[in-house]
Amino acid sequence: MKLKITIKTITLFLFAINIFGGINMAQTHNINLDEIYSNKKLGAFQEGGKTYFRLFAPTAVNVLLYLSDSADFNGGKYFAAQEDSDGVWEISFPKIENKKFYGYKVFHSKQEAEKEIPIAIDPYSKAVATFNTYMNPRLSVYLPHQKFDWEGDKWIRRNHNDLIIYEMHVRDMTADPSAGVSKPGTYSGLVETGKTGGLSYIKNLGVNAVELLPTQEFANIEIPYGKEFHGMKNTWNPYERNHWGYMTAAFFAPEAYYSEDVKNLKWNSWSGTEGKQINDFKNMVKSFHRNGIAVIMDVVYNHLSEYELGNLKQIDKEYYFRLDGKGNFLSKSYCGNDLKTERKMTRRLIVESVLFWMKEYHVDGFRFDLAAMIDWETVEDIIKEARKINPDVVIIAEPWGGGKYSPKEFSARGWAAWNDQIRNGVKGQNPHDGLGWIFGKMQGDNSIERIRSYVRGTLITDKGGIFQKAEHSVNYLESHDDNTLGDFIRLGLGKVKEGEKIKDLQSNAKLDDEELRLNKLAAMFLLTSRGMTMIAEGQEFARSKVVDWNASVPDEHKGEIDHNSYNKDNATNYLNFNFAKLNQDFVDYYSGLIAIRKNYPAFRRAKYNDVQFIETNDDYLLAYTLTFNKSEFFVVMNANRDNGKEVNLPEGEWGILASPEKAGVKVSSIVSDKISAPRSSGFILMKIFKEK
Repeated sequence: MKLKITIKTITLFLFAINIFGGINMAQTHNINLDEIYSNKKLGAFQEGGKTYFRLFAPTAVNVLLYLSDSADFNGGKYFAAQEDSDGVWEISFPKIENKKFYGYKVFHSKQEAEKEIPIAIDPYSKAVATFNTYMNPRLSVYLPHQKFDWEGDKWIRRNHNDLIIYEMHVRDMTADPSAGVSKPGTYSGLVETGKTGGLSYIKNLGVNAVELLPTQEFANIEIPYGKEFHGMKNTWNPYERNHWGYMTAAFFAPEAYYSEDVKNLKWNSWSGTEGKQINDFKNMVKSFHRNGIAVIMDVVYNHLSEYELGNLKQIDKEYYFRLDGKGNFLSKSYCGNDLKTERKMTRRLIVESVLFWMKEYHVDGFRFDLAAMIDWETVEDIIKEARKINPDVVIIAEPWGGGKYSPKEFSARGWAAWNDQIRNGVKGQNPHDGLGWIFGKMQGDNSIERIRSYVRGTLITDKGGIFQKAEHSVNYLESHDDNTLGDFIRLGLGKVKEGEKIKDLQSNAKLDDEELRLNKLAAMFLLTSRGMTMIAEGQEFARSKVVDWNASVPDEHKGEIDHNSYNKDNATNYLNFNFAKLNQDFVDYYSGLIAIRKNYPAFRRAKYNDVQFIETNDDYLLAYTLTFNKSEFFVVMNANRDNGKEVNLPEGEWGILASPEKAGVKVSSIVSDKISAPRSSGFILMKIFKEK
């Protein structure tokens, strides 16, 4: 109760001065913020028999360190820090041997009263404890004796062309009872073996990398629904939750919620106080690595958590954020506050965070959210410094944000990037009036030449191409954003109407013949194209996101298809493995295509001219030969919705690896002369070389 009163007291000051407007502290200090830099080690650490606490806050006039033995805001003591000429505030103690909770009160004018200043966490916090309310008040956790046995674990170093990535959410993979794990929704539950969901399911599918939706500590709770809150009214989120995690709070700390063995997030209680999230995350990585699966983190360095108390907004708003002339946050990210990544110490914070996850957690790669909002010097430093540690580190951009679209520029700097062109060209841009090639349509400015370009890696040598190398193209048809591929096809075919209330979830989930045809055709196109491959969780069984009927919130969209489920920590997002069993033949088809891609290097390593297209005079009939080393393949895909097509085969005998019915590495039958591809279907054939 006391905590809530404290938050209310400081919130008015916080939002009036520190967030929505403010005093220009750079002017009062008469300093050039762009020139400030420090090489000093930051954060909380032991060195030379002492424990140091260091904070960079160049426009502050005073800094107090709060230090406590317990996770609350009233039981600790305050200590005055001293500033050096680089804007670093420091305080040291004889070596601290026990766990401590700490934070900083940062003053930007002598007129500020101590009670009006929130405690801010250390930007370099290795663990964070959070009191679960809409302002997400936090304390940093200092853990001097964290030990972990990696048992010889190292990064998985794999050619980027070989990556088959499964984009997934830690909680989604095991939170549904059908997953069968003992600790659902947690790092530990994710890597339980011999279960229906989690690691065993991912391994059986055959992918060789996972891309985790944000797992850096983030704001789980949004502002109250339907209430005025400092000029804003939450009219969009009755769940008051952020499930996906794109509101980062601490760049060096694992998300603590995924270590809490609870059915649901507990409001008005502390999480993360034990610090077990550190070793839980490491155990998760080690378990994936033992099974040959690389771990890629989805990271957000373009903005911070929008509503919460106690982060960089209070530490040094003037330094860390892009502001307008009145001192208000710019929000080209549409997330409330854009980080000024071009500042030298912001750049250092980002780069050191990336390197920390590589060294401390053995993370194999990163996908950068809204990466076009990060300045180019920081972009270049990230990949340069990361490759010094692991030359094979995976660096992927979401190559847009803030009104910019920059896949070419990222590729020129050696980054890979999500390829939305193959997504829109093959699937479509929207399921209403923007259907793509698998529907027998050409979306936007797509043409058969562009469709062929996607097969070869969407290279700049082709008209409209955007990548220097095929391995820079992250080919995908579905991600966490927008409709699932399964729902896109349901809507595009008119099987479900926009806004329709779905009562029978099982009937909706079960694929009919037409849905299965288009899903299989899309899968074949994706897994036979050059570049990295990314599959979204549940894509392999045409997962449907239906707004949970049982959610205890006033959501008028219950029962409807959900295209933006970021706020739902419930059955809308959880993978229901009963539906995977319902569409087991499709899961097997995906697994078979993945096996083909992994078993035959031609589908991963072939060069541009190794792909030779057959002229069919039909924009929706794609046929080509694929040669690599001493192997030769023939791929035909017929996207015509109404008619089957017959295609002449090159000379010789050809073994069928994938047909409209099944896919796998074993030849199911042998054909020659011609192949007949039914409507909305495809074949993968391998040339049979007879022994002489």
